[in-house]
Amino acid sequence: MSTLPASRSGAPAIEVAREIVLEAGDILRRRAAQELRVSEKGRANLVTNADVEVENFYAERLTAEFPGHGILGEESGRRGGTGPYTWIVDPLDGTRNYALGLPYYASTIALTHGGEIILGFTYNPVSNEIFWADRGNGAYLNEKRIYVSRRKRLAQCTVGTDMGYSDVLAGHALDLLNRLWPGMEAVRIMGSAALGIAYAACGRTDLYFHHHLSPWDIAAGILITQEAGGVVTDRNGGAMRLETPHLIASNAELLQEFLRRSEGHPWRNG
Repeated sequence: MSTLPASRSGAPAIEVAREIVLEAGDILRRRAAQELRVSEKGRANLVTNADVEVENFYAERLTAEFPGHGILGEESGRRGGTGPYTWIVDPLDGTRNYALGLPYYASTIALTHGGEIILGFTYNPVSNEIFWADRGNGAYLNEKRIYVSRRKRLAQCTVGTDMGYSDVLAGHALDLLNRLWPGMEAVRIMGSAALGIAYAACGRTDLYFHHHLSPWDIAAGILITQEAGGVVTDRNGGAMRLETPHLIASNAELLQEFLRRSEGHPWRNG
């Protein structure tokens, strides 16, 4: 098990990370009440001044507390790093929701050591819910221990997904849901992959799948799901890596049924 690093202030790394992600949420809440500047990075892919401000905040605070650590962020890519530790941050996951005034978005921070995720936080500033995990010590929603769904059959389940930025892959995902329907109870498409994974980790939904993700979308969520007793794989049931752009998160039984029922579908190899 990797040891959490010491911070310059002397505070435990887990407490520093928690404080930083909570402060990032405060910034997002304040900016949401003001006029936002919104631009497009690509097809259906928005960025606001709040995204940039919060990522810069992350970089400033993490560099001050952990000099020498690398930082990987959605808006600015990779910064620094001379050792085995890298912080992976997403200042604002669910930017379109945020820009529209929909209260479903998150900020995330995760720490890796030699490529292994050892700490992760996903914070929804609107609901004041922080999902977090420290490798080997379980997963939590605020201070309550969480676990993935215990359901055994998709017919009993609520399945979550999101559209992403690929029209082709999003079309495959919608077609896959059509194939599965009505062999499940409900579908949720809510616009934040980070929260979608966190909701699967705490059993609010039973399974989450996605096809177009980046390390900052999933780093915290992978660890939180695993520490909640769940399984995270790529879309074909293989080992999940930070660089893998597709993901399935659930308990082992539901994930295997999902793989069986999606066998041969274009979503699996599109």
